[in-house]
Amino acid sequence: MSRPSLPTTESAVRAVRAVAAEYGRAVAVEEDIGADLTSRRTSAALFTVVDPDGSLPHEAYVELGGVPAVAVRFFPEDDAHVTVEGIEFLDVPRESVPAFLRSLYGGLAWVQGRFFPPGQWLVVPLPGDETYRERVGVALTPWLARIVRG
Repeated sequence: MSRPSLPTTESAVRAVRAVAAEYGRAVAVEEDIGADLTSRRTSAALFTVVDPDGSLPHEAYVELGGVPAVAVRFFPEDDAHVTVEGIEFLDVPRESVPAFLRSLYGGLAWVQGRFFPPGQWLVVPLPGDETYRERVGVALTPWLARIVRG
């Protein structure tokens, strides 16, 4: 399924703010701008602001209030890490983050359990047959326990 284009970190943060407003969630944003500040450019010299190609890297960390506990880290390379109740979904495409959040807040996500091999996974379906699935840690939070499916 085609997703709206989010070519910059700033556009992705605006999209997350719009989803948060739809669902009445508070938003806190921390931004790092410049090659010497973004996490994936640790080799950049101090006070080096632009990348060798002249671009200005921009990274943002967004926390959304309420339950479930959600945080999103946007990277300049067009991907994001989404953390839901301590479960990390790595390398989610930037364009998929708004749909991911709508799925969580809209009640479409669930925890799937299995007896053999034992384990539980948080499953987040997105429109267009795209699904994210990550293993749940040792203990279920109250929100995760509410969305368990047999």
